[in-house]
Amino acid sequence: MPRPMWSGSISFGLVNIPVKLYNAVKKKTIHFNQLRKSDGCRIRLKKVCSADGAEVPAESIVKGYEVSPDQYVVVTSEELEAIQPKNARTISIEDFVKLEQIDPLYYDSCYYLTPDKGAGKAYSLLLAAMQKTGKVAIARIVMRNKEYLTAIRPTGNVLALSTMHFADEVVAAEQLEDLPSDVPEPDKKELAMAEQLIESLSTEFEPGKYHDQYYQEMLEMIEKKAEGQTIVRQPEAKDDGKIIDLMAALEASISAIKTKNSGKGEKSAKTEKSTAAGRRKKASAQ
Repeated sequence: MPRPMWSGSISFGLVNIPVKLYNAVKKKTIHFNQLRKSDGCRIRLKKVCSADGAEVPAESIVKGYEVSPDQYVVVTSEELEAIQPKNARTISIEDFVKLEQIDPLYYDSCYYLTPDKGAGKAYSLLLAAMQKTGKVAIARIVMRNKEYLTAIRPTGNVLALSTMHFADEVVAAEQLEDLPSDVPEPDKKELAMAEQLIESLSTEFEPGKYHDQYYQEMLEMIEKKAEGQTIVRQPEAKDDGKIIDLMAALEASISAIKTKNSGKGEKSAKTEKSTAAGRRKKASAQ
């Protein structure tokens, strides 16, 4: 059962709505420990002084910000607490905007907001109002002694909160060095084929159909090794060096998709035919 990681209230004009914040994502990662190769002994990292190599205990370590090479300003916990943003338990809504105005580049981590005790009515009011207007709330929240810009939006019968990058944290595409400068207009026939390819691959978004194949293969490999099996490396596909022109690649892609789709149709038709024959056989037996 998920546990709330933060509790406070949404400040909506003069209305305060007590809420709880839950993680909306459970990331699946495989963590490896470092071992000594000779005997598999676990490697542990120590914090040592760069000057004399002596190990330093946690109570003797302070925070320092490097202002110039090997020159640091020491900052204490009390000084950090003194400048901590006020209203650390309040999600302050500043603006409402349209969802399509927010570039996905700005999104970071995702959470759910649920009403705390006695806040159901006010929470439902804000949820319904945002659903009807189609607007997203831009707000600020303080978590783990850090202020975040966030976007709050309705999803089903709950509010979702996404932390966001500030504008000066997002790298503008114009700053990239490898952007082509002189790009010719696309050939009309090639463009039509590209549009056809996109349409042939277009469907409704179903997140459940996409899986982390590398994660699954990693787990299977670890399980096999734990059982004493030998892992054989799969040969890599070789590049034959042939250069295929863009039009030929588009035509081949569309042809492959049509063949794949027709195969699915034939399989479905065979299944239906087999099912119908089975029904007729059962009916005649009765």
